[in-house]
Amino acid sequence: MPWSRLYTIVRILYLEPMRNASLIQRDLAVLWHPCTQMKDHEEMPPIPIRAGQGIWLEDFDGRRYMDAISSWWVNLFGHANPRINTAITSQLASLEHVILAGFTHQPVVELSERLMAIAPAGLGHCFYADSGSAAVEIALKMSFHYWRNCGHEQRTRFISLSNSYHGETLGALSVGDVALYRETYEPLLLRNITVPSPDCYLRDAGESCADYSRRMFEPMRQALEQHANQVCAVIVEPLVQCAGGMRMYNPVYLELLRQACNEHKVHLIADEIAVGFGRTGTMFACDQAGIRPDILCLGKGLTGGYLPLSVCLTTDEIYAAFYGDYTAQRAFLHSHSYTGNALACAAALATLDIFRDDDVLNYNQTLAEHMAHAAAPFAGHPHVGEVRQTGMIVAIEMAKNGKTKEPYPWQQRRGRLVYRHALERGVILRPLGNVIYFMPPYVISPEEIEHLASIALESITLATER
Repeated sequence: MPWSRLYTIVRILYLEPMRNASLIQRDLAVLWHPCTQMKDHEEMPPIPIRAGQGIWLEDFDGRRYMDAISSWWVNLFGHANPRINTAITSQLASLEHVILAGFTHQPVVELSERLMAIAPAGLGHCFYADSGSAAVEIALKMSFHYWRNCGHEQRTRFISLSNSYHGETLGALSVGDVALYRETYEPLLLRNITVPSPDCYLRDAGESCADYSRRMFEPMRQALEQHANQVCAVIVEPLVQCAGGMRMYNPVYLELLRQACNEHKVHLIADEIAVGFGRTGTMFACDQAGIRPDILCLGKGLTGGYLPLSVCLTTDEIYAAFYGDYTAQRAFLHSHSYTGNALACAAALATLDIFRDDDVLNYNQTLAEHMAHAAAPFAGHPHVGEVRQTGMIVAIEMAKNGKTKEPYPWQQRRGRLVYRHALERGVILRPLGNVIYFMPPYVISPEEIEHLASIALESITLATER
């Protein structure tokens, strides 16, 4: 390597003080960011983050940003949480990772035991992966393989809801229905059965969300009656379709779905990657319907937002269908190199400790009330079609006409205008199209909630006046 080039690298890395501009320049030369049209960064460069503390992030120029979306819905108890930091550091001193095929370790065993203790009763075994999409892939394969092992090889299809999102690997995309992610890859996908969502934004004037969710179960009932003998499972995001615009529905739909899946002997997969661990007000969204899925997918907040880890919890009945002599060829041969990573499991255990020791779910009820109060003024805005909330998730749906809910054309990117102005005011409000949402870490204070809401209202007003 020429000395001039080596000196330039050393100067950039060690001799010059790090500033936003230098890191942005280096970033754009080598990185391809997720879910991003990179050309947008010509106008809005990525923001380099130097450090985080609680709900705040700080860049290299000293500007602070409120993390109102929990860094893509993963952070539960704030950045640089001392208890999770300590747990990871302690684990690092003894074991960072070991292959989980033929070996085990204390953190993964304890985590599995504790997840079983808090999950809906009847889930008996854990299968780990490293991301939400991977957990969904496991759930789909596990259900399909179960029926194959049981002699029902004609069961090869899945039922899911319109506007659903389950990840971006090919199997997960197959059971999703958000066109932005799915359309391009349609030729590669499985043949899925899609039924209308119980999304209460679409209910008639004067109709309750419960009544609408009950009414919208009829298409699911019909699909199960028609296709049950070829269906492995129904997969849903319980209560909130997050990437689909934070659209929400009533728990009665889950009650009816559990009954129908039992009747037609079809698995129910609950994708709680985004809504688990207190986001909807209960530890798991399924708790509000009093149901137990056959497979429960968890991730994101599982480690408090520290390390990638996901898990599928399933029943003893499903587990038993794979148990037998090697020569029977019944084993579930699915694997990830970092399955059950010890550091990630240590972070997850610390996260569960915080839930237990700090009475988080009860405290979150108070925070959710503050969020509802802070969001109330949005309901009267002429360009807001709906304000909705489930637990620690609040969504504000912008509309060209708030009364009729006529949407803005997507090409106008009104949500991006909100995002841009809020960033200038030190708040991260990454939109979902025309939907602005609050999904903050659980350590946010009532005063910070009020500040968040005021910036959001200001930003929406500016974005809709154009």
